[in-house]
Amino acid sequence: MKRYLVVLVLLLSGCTAAPAARPPVCDSWDAVRNTVDHIRDVNVSDNGLSALRPYLTQLRDELTALHTDAKAQFGAQADALQVATDQLGTDLRVARQNPDINTLAAVRASVADVRTTANTLHNAMLSTC
Repeated sequence: MKRYLVVLVLLLSGCTAAPAARPPVCDSWDAVRNTVDHIRDVNVSDNGLSALRPYLTQLRDELTALHTDAKAQFGAQADALQVATDQLGTDLRVARQNPDINTLAAVRASVADVRTTANTLHNAMLSTC
C-alpha cells in the first residue's frame, strides 16, 4: 500500500521524465529550411538574380553547419542538398553574365532542385526532429 501511495504522490506532484534534448541537427535544419523558403520566394528575373546571391551565401554557411551536425546519419541527403546549392550558384553566375530566357530558366530549375532536395532531407529527418 505504501508503494502505491508513493507512486500516486509522485504522479500528482508532476514528477515526470525530463524532455529529451533537441538534437543540434534539428536547429541546423530549421535554419536551412528558412533560407530555402526565402530562395523559393525570390522572383527569378533579371532584377531578382541579385536578390538570390545573399541567400545563396547564407545557405552555404548553414549547410556547412548542417553537415557537421548531421554527421553520418543524414550525410547522403545533406550532400545532395549541397550539390543542388552549388549548381544554383553556378547557374546564378551564368545568368548574371548573360541574362536570357535559357539562363533564367536554368536558375528557376536549380531553385526547384534546391527545394526538392531540401524536402528529401527533411523527410529523412522527420523521426529525429
